[in-house]
Formats: sequence, structure tokens, C-alpha cells
Amino acid sequence: MKKAILLLGFLVFGVQSSFSQGDFVLGVNLGLPTGDIKDYSNFDVGADVAYLFGLAEIVKVGPTAGYMHFFSEDGEDDDLSFEASDFQFIPVGAAGRVDLIFLVAGLDLGYAIGVNDGNDGGFFYRPKIGFSLAMLNIVASYTNISIEDNFSVSTFNIGLEFEL
Repeated sequence: MKKAILLLGFLVFGVQSSFSQGDFVLGVNLGLPTGDIKDYSNFDVGADVAYLFGLAEIVKVGPTAGYMHFFSEDGEDDDLSFEASDFQFIPVGAAGRVDLIFLVAGLDLGYAIGVNDGNDGGFFYRPKIGFSLAMLNIVASYTNISIEDNFSVSTFNIGLEFEL
């Protein structure tokens, strides 16, 4: 876990010094798990940071990294009860945004590093759409992390993004 947090810190500060004309975007969100993961988790929280620089007047791209924490839910499966442990991911990848006056749309792509034991992580994608209020965006998104053995972690999220 310490190595992953250190990697995240180097990524953020390294990118900041590489680009001189970009915008930091800090985000927080709450999510409702769907698909394969909904039997093991009832909600998740997340935070992310992106450093976006303009390619065109309305298009921004840059690196992104974050943290996702899924809270476990004990349950039963075919008359067997089980206790599930919380699990966490650190998604690291590329972000793209299109700003259209009061509307913002985007896509994050990359790899979600599994933090807890037995969690290898996997490819992730997160399409986003939101409403822009100057330096604050209200954003709805869908996150999917494809893990081996045809298991995926997916969630619908609502959150806030602060542009600094």
C-alpha cells in the first residue's frame, strides 16, 4: 500500500512539473456497485486527481490517478454464508475531457492497481458526463474494472470535481 501511494505522489508531482499550463482537477464520488460485484459490496467511495492540459479550445487531456474503496457486504450463496473483506483499487491512466459551456463529458482509461491481498487489479474505463458551474462540476459516471476470470467490478457514481 505504501508503494502504491508513493507511486501516486510521484506521478502527480512529476506531471505537474512536466506541464506548465494545465489544470488540476480533484474529484470525490460515491457509487453503487452493479454486475458481478454487487453480491459482495453495497457501496463504494472514491477520490481522484487529474492534471489536464488543453489540446484545443474545448478539449483537455492528461494523466489521472485515484483511489476506490469498496465496502464489503456479508452474504449467502447457494445456502453458504460468507464474510467478505473490503477491497481497494488505485486507478492510474489517461483522462480526456470536452467542455461545452455548461456541459462536460469525458473518459478515463487505464489500469486499476489492486491494493488488498489477492486483488490483482485490471483494465479500467470510466465515461463521465456532468454539469459545469465555473470551477465545480457535478458529475455522473460509470466505472468498470475488468479482472481476470471474466469477473468485473462496475459501479455507477455521482460526484464532484473541483478545477484548480
